[in-house]
Amino acid sequence: MPPITCVEDLRQLYKRRVPKMFYDYAESGSYTETTFHRNEDDFKQIKIRQRVGVDISNVDTSATLAGKAASLPVAFAPVGMLGIQNAGGEIKVAKAARDFGVPFILSTMSICSIEQVAEATGAPFWFQLYVVKDRDYIRNLIHRAKAAGCSQLVVTMDLSMLGQRHRDVKNQLSIRPNLKNLINIATKPAWALDMVRTPYKTFGNVIGHAKGVDDLSSLLVWAAEMVDPALDWDDIAWIRKEWGGPIILKGIMDVDDARIAAQMGIETIVVSNHGGRQLDGAASSISMLPEIADAVGDQMELMLDSGVRTGMDIFRARALGASGVLLGRAMVYALGAMGQPGIAKLLDILQKEMKTTMGLAGKTETASIGPEDVWR
Repeated sequence: MPPITCVEDLRQLYKRRVPKMFYDYAESGSYTETTFHRNEDDFKQIKIRQRVGVDISNVDTSATLAGKAASLPVAFAPVGMLGIQNAGGEIKVAKAARDFGVPFILSTMSICSIEQVAEATGAPFWFQLYVVKDRDYIRNLIHRAKAAGCSQLVVTMDLSMLGQRHRDVKNQLSIRPNLKNLINIATKPAWALDMVRTPYKTFGNVIGHAKGVDDLSSLLVWAAEMVDPALDWDDIAWIRKEWGGPIILKGIMDVDDARIAAQMGIETIVVSNHGGRQLDGAASSISMLPEIADAVGDQMELMLDSGVRTGMDIFRARALGASGVLLGRAMVYALGAMGQPGIAKLLDILQKEMKTTMGLAGKTETASIGPEDVWR
């Protein structure tokens, strides 16, 4: 295997090691995938100012995210089914994040449960909440997260209706593979063997907790019916009260929505288009960040996800107003490619890229990175 030097190397290795239907699940967007590709492309249009004559003997990549110190301005985004990309995936990412000193966000639709991740890591992590119609289930999920010691609640705002991902439909993606998918799985023996051996085989936050969901078959019915198109700002106020502390809203892409969140006293928002997996034709997250930062950046903390692939992208996001970024697909690539060591490798790569970029841009601290450091 050639040396792993960048996120793209991890993606290529990931593609070889996991079944096609799960690779396509991660590496796709909705409908024409215009927004999916725009997320990456627009980062590349932002030029970084090269500066010289600055003492860059000591470059510090640390930052503060949601009030907590982080060794790098990144957090791992909430991605469903990490435990299918790599056996016990949620626990592996959480451990690597803990060891490196960055936040990990567990998805509602994780394979490993809140309690399993908490027991395995022994460290606080963040929990992401999908809002479904069953409010008793939501209330119970919030209190489970509190009991497990989760330090932040991240509420996803942009999944009140599902965008269609053509690749998933064509692959007939399901937790019960068809013959075509089974044949492809047979070409990935290492992945298959790990899945047979792992004790983590179900959706631990849902099965046995949601009403009427006792097995994978009933989960499929529940998931199709529980997406809540009625989610509104009153629901956010209710969730905040149940949680009893600061919350992070993920999926804000409009200045007006950001202002509403600020008026409600929301402490942090994530500028995000769900990785291009929801509204196809929407702007890229990075292109909307400066406008939102100008409107509410002095009232709340801004984070960003969608399209981040390099340490240079992290620098660009910081320059345009984000305290840090969430890593989604880059995390999946690393996990699927190499498991927990892959996540550690990813963080090392990004930190090295970030440190080099900062130095060549004449910056020694992340707090000093600002709009003057890029050309748009």
